[in-house]
Amino acid sequence: MGEHIAESRFDEKERKAFVAHLIDDINALERMIRDGLIENDKVRIGAEQEMCLINQDYRPAPKSLEVIAALDDAHFTTELASYNLEANLDPLTLEQDCFRSMQNQLEGLLEKANDRAGLSGAKILLTGILPTISKDELGMDFMTPIPRYYRINEILKTWRGDDFMVRIKGADELSLRHDSVLFEACNTSFQLHLQIAPENFSKSYNWAQAISGPVLGVCCNSPLLLGKELWRETRIALFQQSLDTRKWTKAVKEQVARVGFGERWQQNSAAEIFKQDISTHRILLTKPITQNSLELLNDGKVPKLEALNLFNSTIYRWNRPCYGVGNGKPHLRIESRYIPSGPTVLDEMANFAFWVGLMAGRPTQFDDMPSVMDFREAKLNFLRAAMNGRQAMFSWMGKIVSAKKLVREELLPIAYAGLRKFKIDEADITRLLGVIEGRLKNGTGAEWQIKNFRGLRGQMKLDSAIVQLTKSMHQNQESRLPVHEWKPIEGMAETAESFHWVGQIMSTKLIKLYEDDYANLAVAIMKWNNIHHLPVENGKGELVGLLTWSHMEKLERLDKEEAKVSDIMIKEVITVQPKTEIITAKNLMKDHQIGCLPVCVDNHIVGIISKIDL
Repeated sequence: MGEHIAESRFDEKERKAFVAHLIDDINALERMIRDGLIENDKVRIGAEQEMCLINQDYRPAPKSLEVIAALDDAHFTTELASYNLEANLDPLTLEQDCFRSMQNQLEGLLEKANDRAGLSGAKILLTGILPTISKDELGMDFMTPIPRYYRINEILKTWRGDDFMVRIKGADELSLRHDSVLFEACNTSFQLHLQIAPENFSKSYNWAQAISGPVLGVCCNSPLLLGKELWRETRIALFQQSLDTRKWTKAVKEQVARVGFGERWQQNSAAEIFKQDISTHRILLTKPITQNSLELLNDGKVPKLEALNLFNSTIYRWNRPCYGVGNGKPHLRIESRYIPSGPTVLDEMANFAFWVGLMAGRPTQFDDMPSVMDFREAKLNFLRAAMNGRQAMFSWMGKIVSAKKLVREELLPIAYAGLRKFKIDEADITRLLGVIEGRLKNGTGAEWQIKNFRGLRGQMKLDSAIVQLTKSMHQNQESRLPVHEWKPIEGMAETAESFHWVGQIMSTKLIKLYEDDYANLAVAIMKWNNIHHLPVENGKGELVGLLTWSHMEKLERLDKEEAKVSDIMIKEVITVQPKTEIITAKNLMKDHQIGCLPVCVDNHIVGIISKIDL
């Protein structure tokens, strides 16, 4: 999403011209592949680092434009949300100390970003999903004010024709509607690039697909979203759903998701993948293009394929084919997009070395993936890894095998051989792949988060738990120790100073009644659960009343078997919102002589705050 196209009109004339350029770009690419014009004697690596900006309370800090201005560095660019940044690393030839050089550059860029962020009262955190992101930071006022982002949101909303739906089930369940694409901004990743020779592209791309599940399984770092424990790599489900424009119908029909793994093994050139995507997805963005790619080719020049690259940037394959021009030469590469950001730079570089080693070391038996593995098994393996991480069970070449065994016994040896094939320094190979081995034994970033989150939840409120978890992640990240060496969180405690809003201390595990429930059932439920107040909803899920012990005397005057909750409930209910200050809620309860306040978003109850919570 990094390209800024403020000069675009996005009108029909521009769209018509863009379509013509897109078709010409495909023809130009096919011609370059056929005539041997694509670079094939170099292998380079590159990466994009997405990061979160957090404030002193470890919550999202919408300061990206301020930080970008202070950085004044072309390596950095904005992201969809104003609390995210991206750093683009310089490409390096795959040889000798390339991973150490890339790590040094990345650490330098992050140090610089952290320093400039500090001027705005913010700091940098690397994590797949920031635990402290709340629904409040997913509103349009947190979208980076750049025309392209607004255009993406506007078009996808129009195509969707309804709110976006997010439904993810793990240990907890998250189910809600949202009116913008900003849920995508919860995801931060470490995107890996590897240059591929055109004649080897389909074989390499298929292999990249096949290894995606096992690689993801040992890299998971995104288990929490809005305080819910979901998948080990929740980003996978969230990203697809947050940009899903498919319409729900009563007909059973196949619809290809804009974010996805793909539908089949590839048989031909990279151009075939681009053709498939153009055939199955509508054009999302356009821009004015002045130079025709076929004319440039005829003049002996190298085209940038601007239309194709813009279109491709709006199709979110987990393994994305890419075309680019570097040092005046065109090249093809595979972008691996499923690896999460964090937990540390060392962890990320280990993930990078593992993936590149696997790609470089592909055994000849996997040159023809369609003959040795069903595509659906590779796709299922990817989903199993996202859900279960290191504990996933995979179908691999006709056998059922655990993620740990597959990585340890089959894939790590391939990665070692692949890195040695390109003469990577042995010390770096041992150092980086040793981190993967350590994770196999001791656990991933996702597992560390879950274990400590559960421990904190046993001691404190949800909001305090996710803040303390994020604080500890930041401290561990600064230590530069890989995540498998992180210690459990100990000695954390809540303090009164850490609470500001009702949403931080409210009870969210609610028992609710409906207005047409019988009153005698309501009394029984309150007695069984030792509850003194119960919210009452209507059939639309809207708060319409409150039932408390102090108003139960009404029931004595009614037929106990005929009376409904609506007959005895309080209908004029005083409510607060999650962002209401605690002192305000306390004064409301005191002034009105009441023991609780429902906490609502619009007309829907999301929690309740009582004197006990205060």
